[in-house]
Amino acid sequence: MELITGQARVIIDDTTLRDGEQTAGVVFSKREKIAIARMLDSIGVGEIECGIPAMGEEEQASIRTLVDLGLNARLITWNRALVPEIEASIACGVQAVDISLSVSDQMIHHKLRKNRNAVKEQLKVALGFAKQHNLYVSVGGEDASRADMAFLVELMEITRSQGGDRFRFCDTLGIMDPFTMFDKVTYLRHAVPEIDIEVHTHNDLGMATANAIAGIRAGAKFVNTTINGLGERAGNAALEEVIMGLKHACGIETGIDTHRFREMSLFVAKASDRPLSVSKPVVGSRVFAHESGLHADGVIKDPHNYEGFDPAEVGLTRSIIVGKHSGTGGLIERYRSMGIVVDRKRADPLLVQTRAMSCKRKRDLTNCELMAIYLGEESLPKAA
Repeated sequence: MELITGQARVIIDDTTLRDGEQTAGVVFSKREKIAIARMLDSIGVGEIECGIPAMGEEEQASIRTLVDLGLNARLITWNRALVPEIEASIACGVQAVDISLSVSDQMIHHKLRKNRNAVKEQLKVALGFAKQHNLYVSVGGEDASRADMAFLVELMEITRSQGGDRFRFCDTLGIMDPFTMFDKVTYLRHAVPEIDIEVHTHNDLGMATANAIAGIRAGAKFVNTTINGLGERAGNAALEEVIMGLKHACGIETGIDTHRFREMSLFVAKASDRPLSVSKPVVGSRVFAHESGLHADGVIKDPHNYEGFDPAEVGLTRSIIVGKHSGTGGLIERYRSMGIVVDRKRADPLLVQTRAMSCKRKRDLTNCELMAIYLGEESLPKAA
């Protein structure tokens, strides 16, 4: 989905089906891949990184199945900057490829056992071949966050001169901070303004979403995301966090339909066998749960007091929790939601009992337990 930020249009390139599936131990079935691709397409995601053809026939068959769906989103495959891998992508029927090559001296010398000149020649050959076949090409700079900036400019100039369409700035190890990300993307954008920049961020230090947004604020036109932040090691920037962060922290409307975020997150959590934390930002089941007396009272009076956005925006609802930190107002509201009218005089002794039970059971209370306390039953339900 494209938008105008005041600097440049931004396109969400979701890589759940590629980098997301590279999460250790995660495998999506073909049916699950189809469902994920359709969900992403239905909410308005503009580009889907759909797999790695070089992995073999099974992966290629899955990619061809996605191509045959006729989605509105552009499908792009991930490849090393090698002609045979690009040929495999062409055989899958895609019109766009990411060709990746290591760009930091660390990886050039200690992984590839090559030098910078060899990397430049590899780019020229692979990019030249891809453009001869009329492909849209993203040049992926693996470990760009640790690369020499002058060398990145050289690679971007080669990309520009040979008709490449964009350069992917990868924080492959997830070691950047948002301030450095902003500075580096700004530098590259001004150094080679003719080439669009994409940011690809990992979450090893817990800053993937912040780094992704910083890259966009610096002028990146494309951003990689994954549903639930799946990805290598600690994961990638989460789709739901990036979209809602752009909207509510930056005032940037993406046009993405956010109402299915919770549904999508639950589906991917099940498909990946990676349970969704109840406190997962944006989509966790309890990110709109209020227990503290002060907070519950405030949100009852006006949700904007303690909620940055309406939970319905992402397919959630708010809840008032009764536990150790509850106040009278929250308890009254919880009973009201159960169809029971309790005044403050009655609520005060009930609050003492509910707090005591919560402390004993080390959790918040269920409706059954609250009903038992209200009825004054001597035998309360046992802890679950």
